[in-house]
Amino acid sequence: MNAPERKWDGTIVRYPDAAIEVIDARFAKYKIGNSVVERLWTGARWAEGPVWFGDGGYLLWSDIPNNRILKWEETTGEVSVYRQPSNYSNGHTRDRQGRLISCEHGARRVTRTEYDGTITVLMDSFNGKPLNAPNDVAVHPDGHIWFTDPGYGIMLNYEGHKAAFELPTCVYRLNPDTGEATVVTDELEKPNGLCFSPDYTKLYLVDTGVTHKEGTPRHLFVYDVVNNARLQNKQVFCDMSPGIADGIRCDIDGNLWASAGWVGDGYDGVHVFAPDRTLIGKIHLPEICANLCFGGVKRNRLFMMGSQSLYSVYVEAQGLPLF
Repeated sequence: MNAPERKWDGTIVRYPDAAIEVIDARFAKYKIGNSVVERLWTGARWAEGPVWFGDGGYLLWSDIPNNRILKWEETTGEVSVYRQPSNYSNGHTRDRQGRLISCEHGARRVTRTEYDGTITVLMDSFNGKPLNAPNDVAVHPDGHIWFTDPGYGIMLNYEGHKAAFELPTCVYRLNPDTGEATVVTDELEKPNGLCFSPDYTKLYLVDTGVTHKEGTPRHLFVYDVVNNARLQNKQVFCDMSPGIADGIRCDIDGNLWASAGWVGDGYDGVHVFAPDRTLIGKIHLPEICANLCFGGVKRNRLFMMGSQSLYSVYVEAQGLPLF
């Protein structure tokens, strides 16, 4: 489709919002007629890694090149700096106890922020070699932390510290209690966003290798999770051509919400796929979307990281509970 007739300057938006596109009738039940896409804040250089803290009523996310974690307050709409420097943090989530889990490009590690604010290093090396630059992270109900390590933070000084790769680009499963880690796959060029299905029997993985290796497939993959510990039966879930996905989340109905970008109007934003892999809807943004998460009291508010801005929209879908 052509770019929706939509202004992003804060003026009134006529219902229904043209930025919310129903492609398949199944998406209609998730679109709220009098809900619009809102730009809540702008001023980042590359916004990433959102995570919702319902117990505090706020959202945290990374502004990677500015080396900071930002905080948006639901009751006031105010944005403040939560942590700076942040070691060029990227992806975040919460563990089963509600603590912040972060992927840090700069320190090349995965950390946990304790209740008292101290930071515990969960993993910074594998087989005696430093991690590349952990990117995105998800926590399984059994407490194990699954994270991707594509190494974008060591490719340029802009989002970390330029350095040589010493490990393959892998996806890891980490036991935060023992520090034991295993490689669940090393077959993607640049494993990036990841999320589990609602029943945790499948893992979705994005490969963004095309950003640095021409000809790499623009695929979003799905694997079977075996015994909660390993992956098998790799399949292409969808082809994101001509752009790419980045961050992804599932809702409780099993639909996959994928950030999308690097094409332009009519593509950039969020693409929503039914469990049968059909593209059923889009949420159009005027910027590349790098990542997203569900939040709010009912987990029905979708927060989207535009490249420089924070957006949200209420939908009739609900994200998976983190714990």
